[in-house]
Amino acid sequence: MENVQDPRQHINEEPRDDLQDLVFGFGGMFGFMFIVFLIAVIVKYVIS
Repeated sequence: MENVQDPRQHINEEPRDDLQDLVFGFGGMFGFMFIVFLIAVIVKYVIS
């Protein structure tokens, strides 16, 4: 019977582009934080 937990069988099950994931992650998080920042600035000026 085969050893189904042999890691050599699962080298590249789901190939990914790490640099692209990194760029999308940083870009998405930066965009989200920028929107939060803009909302906070608008709220501050509305209050004052």
